[in-house]
Amino acid sequence: MVSVAAKPVTHRVCVARGEVRMAPATLRAIAAGRVPKGDVLATARLAGIQAAKRTGEWIPLAHPLGLDAVDVELVPGPEGDRVFVEAKVEAHARTGVEMEALVAVAAAGLTLYDMCKAIDRSMTVEAIRLIRKSGGKSGLWERPEVAKPPAARRKRPGRARPRGQRRPD
Repeated sequence: MVSVAAKPVTHRVCVARGEVRMAPATLRAIAAGRVPKGDVLATARLAGIQAAKRTGEWIPLAHPLGLDAVDVELVPGPEGDRVFVEAKVEAHARTGVEMEALVAVAAAGLTLYDMCKAIDRSMTVEAIRLIRKSGGKSGLWERPEVAKPPAARRKRPGRARPRGQRRPD
């Protein structure tokens, strides 16, 4: 591993995105809760969070980091043939959290694939990429050609409340 001992601790934030393409019938089954393995979006979200926290175990030369926050969102695409995955990771650290955000997206996408492979083996996990990073010596970096997240973000799948529980005002 590269030594980061001389670097100052700064607030680091990274956002990564990817997508899982699938047959429209697969996305309809996910939305209707008809996937035999259970709640696909909630499980994939948790897998992404767990993976971000364990990135140092996945990537051989990555520094193990204490993370301040990890948020993973899975949003069905308006075209009806994909799920967009986005991870945002924050830490006060001497090194960036790019790998944590990318690993979170990869793990969430692979979990979605695993849970749905019995009904659609043609799915693909695609376009995993860094969108934005801030903090550290290099400061802010943003992917120039990136559009805003999909308009489908009206609802945050994977964050459903139990039946009968009201949304806080």
